[in-house]
Amino acid sequence: MSSLMTNRDHPKRKWLVLTIVAMTQLVVVLDGTIVSIALPQAQIQLGMSDVQRQWVVTAYALAFGSLLLLGGRIADFWGRKRTYILGLVGFGAASAYGGLIHTGAELVLARGLQGIFAALMAPAALAILTITFPHGRERNTAFAIFGAIAGMGAAIGLLMGGVLTEYASWRWCLLVNVPIVITVAIAAAYLLNESKAHGDTKLDILGAVLVTAGLGSLVYGFTLAEKGWDRASVWAFLALAVALLIGFFVWQSRSRHPLLPLRILNRTRGGAFLLQMVAGATMVGAMLYLTFHMQIVLGFSPLHTGLAMVVQTVAISATAPVVTKLLPRFGPRPFLIAGPLIAASAMVFLSRVTVGGSYWTEIMPALIVNGVGMALLFVPVQNLALLGVDPHDAGAASATGNASNQIGASVGLAVFTTIYAEVTSGSHNPADLVSGYHSVFHSSAVVLALGALIAFTMIRGTKSQLMPGMEHKR
Repeated sequence: MSSLMTNRDHPKRKWLVLTIVAMTQLVVVLDGTIVSIALPQAQIQLGMSDVQRQWVVTAYALAFGSLLLLGGRIADFWGRKRTYILGLVGFGAASAYGGLIHTGAELVLARGLQGIFAALMAPAALAILTITFPHGRERNTAFAIFGAIAGMGAAIGLLMGGVLTEYASWRWCLLVNVPIVITVAIAAAYLLNESKAHGDTKLDILGAVLVTAGLGSLVYGFTLAEKGWDRASVWAFLALAVALLIGFFVWQSRSRHPLLPLRILNRTRGGAFLLQMVAGATMVGAMLYLTFHMQIVLGFSPLHTGLAMVVQTVAISATAPVVTKLLPRFGPRPFLIAGPLIAASAMVFLSRVTVGGSYWTEIMPALIVNGVGMALLFVPVQNLALLGVDPHDAGAASATGNASNQIGASVGLAVFTTIYAEVTSGSHNPADLVSGYHSVFHSSAVVLALGALIAFTMIRGTKSQLMPGMEHKR
């Protein structure tokens, strides 16, 4: 059986593999935010309600996050290259459909379809990267690059969304994926070798149903809470979510073919997965409301909003190489503690925005600080999430990491939207909107502070244990 392990014999080829995988991650992450800036225009053109507007973002993140574990196991058992290419083609088709729809419901459906195919594509891509770079300095370098690109993806999506909405149409925020995935699919067909996990290939369908229904109920429960926490349906869906997710973990402990092998959930990897949830909530949920503030309250055009977000991308890009260079000396733990705290300070700063405030004094400094904090988090966390994973579980572990990020985004957005709705009470007065944004940014700061606490308590071990093969590098 051929394997991607053979790419180690071709130094140039494996770096081309990294390029392909990184492009995939960029598309997957930026698609979580690229429509954000386009949403005000899409909402007007399609006549969407505020709830539908939120679900354009949530449908993608929820479908993606809840199906990633199943996608990871399909990749392991059916073949990583085959699953990867199928995901690419399906993602491109869903993007084309989304760019041609005529109603808000169709747009939500298209975004959900994108999430389904991303759930095949993303874990296969990360498993390919794990096997191509199995250990040592090259692995850490590859994952540092991959993590930095993942971190920049959300910010790049905001910029691209602004440019495309301003000069073409909000529809191109979806259509732009088509030529990208065609190019990547052709390159993947030529460069990648097939690989599969050894052993039994039975899929855990019950586990997939339990986790998907559980996460869906969780997000939907928070969505219903936008109209008040005193509604019985809110607590019914949240209780159902808890029961289904508990059932999922109980089943995983008993299943002979678990969707999520509990053996991969050691303390370090568990901490990394939780940190990815924190990052997803902030980079999607909080940043979405910042773009609303700039467009709806400050009157920025989509292009100006996208350009305004560039400083965050620049901060991530400038900080990531520095973190990569310092990681061997200090290990990942200090960065994973400091990163969320720095980003939390940026959210506190944003909670001071005003109706007539200046971008240069109220927003730009916070974006720069947030970019620095997120770079400190993104660069080491991907590697830690897959550290020491057996090749048989590579797809499941990579899927869990991606799922954590997307679930954090969907649940975080639902929670932030509920908090925002409680503060604004449906008002469209700019002062009330700004008060709602303040509540979102304060909540995001609390989430990030919890992230620092998670890193402090769960990321343990020596530098050589957390970064094998790098202990002698200076």
